[in-house]
Amino acid sequence: MAHHFASRLRTHRQKSGLSQRELAYILGYTSTGQVIQHEYARNAPPFLMALAYEAVFRIPVSQLFPGFYETVVHGIEIRLTELEQTLQSKSVKGRGMRRTAHKLEWLFARRNGIEI
Repeated sequence: MAHHFASRLRTHRQKSGLSQRELAYILGYTSTGQVIQHEYARNAPPFLMALAYEAVFRIPVSQLFPGFYETVVHGIEIRLTELEQTLQSKSVKGRGMRRTAHKLEWLFARRNGIEI
């Protein structure tokens, strides 16, 4: 599983010269266990800890944990496509029609890189 959820955390820690123990301390962990788990992408860090890694290394979370990020992106894209298909097949009138049209416009703009 670790190869699937690639983490660049170890690379950045080593570039900084920090030990796992020092990084754990900076993050507020009492041992290196969680840092090791995150470095080898055995589990994803909790949201606030992911932000802490970003703050330490000044690298976006998506770049520190590209494997987790790509998995999230893939799932989101699938569900957005499903939502769009559901909305397109809806037959609504009045206020509901305007809401549905607005959502479809947003989905179209998002897919095509258009800012609304």
